[in-house]
Amino acid sequence: MEAEFWKKKPLSQMNTEEWEALCDGCGLCCFHKFITGRGRNTKIHNTRIACRLLDLSTFRCTAYATRFAENKECTHLTKKNVACFQWLPESCAYRLLHEGKALPPWHPLLSGSRESVRAAGITVQDAVHEDEAGDWEDYEIPQNV
Repeated sequence: MEAEFWKKKPLSQMNTEEWEALCDGCGLCCFHKFITGRGRNTKIHNTRIACRLLDLSTFRCTAYATRFAENKECTHLTKKNVACFQWLPESCAYRLLHEGKALPPWHPLLSGSRESVRAAGITVQDAVHEDEAGDWEDYEIPQNV
């Protein structure tokens, strides 16, 4: 990959290797969310409930190559649909670059280490798998107000 490729080309022109390298490995997109309200009152609630395929120690998918076949609810983020996913975390490289923002200093492409994500506190604490969870409301992650 070319050095600092994310600064030189838009998401739409990235090859597969570059696109995949943007993922910081936080796993936040693999946690369940629920929605309340409608219209202007719509609110997305993040939870500590992870997809059953997420390894809670590494925050990596245990079936990445086959995840769409194994989990019908897994969302396929692509160059064409990235703009549709406003629920992506504000720290997500795909969202940041789509919005014309820079990668954070803890991003592995800048830090050189996948551990920098965890050290920055980006991962979910006290996560549980979906088959271990009860009412989703009990696992909601409070938002900073």
